[in-house]
Amino acid sequence: MTLKVMETEQGEWAVLRISGEMDLVTSPAVRQHVHDAVAEGRRSLVLDLAGVRFCDSSGVGVLIASRRLMRSCQGRLRLILPARGAEDGSHVNRVLTALGVRRLFEVYPDVASAVDETASPLSA
Repeated sequence: MTLKVMETEQGEWAVLRISGEMDLVTSPAVRQHVHDAVAEGRRSLVLDLAGVRFCDSSGVGVLIASRRLMRSCQGRLRLILPARGAEDGSHVNRVLTALGVRRLFEVYPDVASAVDETASPLSA
């Protein structure tokens, strides 16, 4: 399966809907989309990972680098993982949890809650 990235806007938030596999070959595309959003002046970014069916260490590295980039420019990064985590097939949720880095991210169950300033993130 290949990787697809579709960008939309929800108010001040840039939303990148990612589907497919995040691996050594495809992860650089995600990194480039994040860098492009920042270069365009976006400081609020949502990565919708609900459609990602596989994520290896390269994908995790891109997520961590994206977090670091957004923090360095006083931006915000939020991730979308299915509300029920691994039960809904969220491979990314399992990988982040297994590596002990899930707690680094603000995770929401859907885009609507991620862009809602009053919504609370899911617990790690």
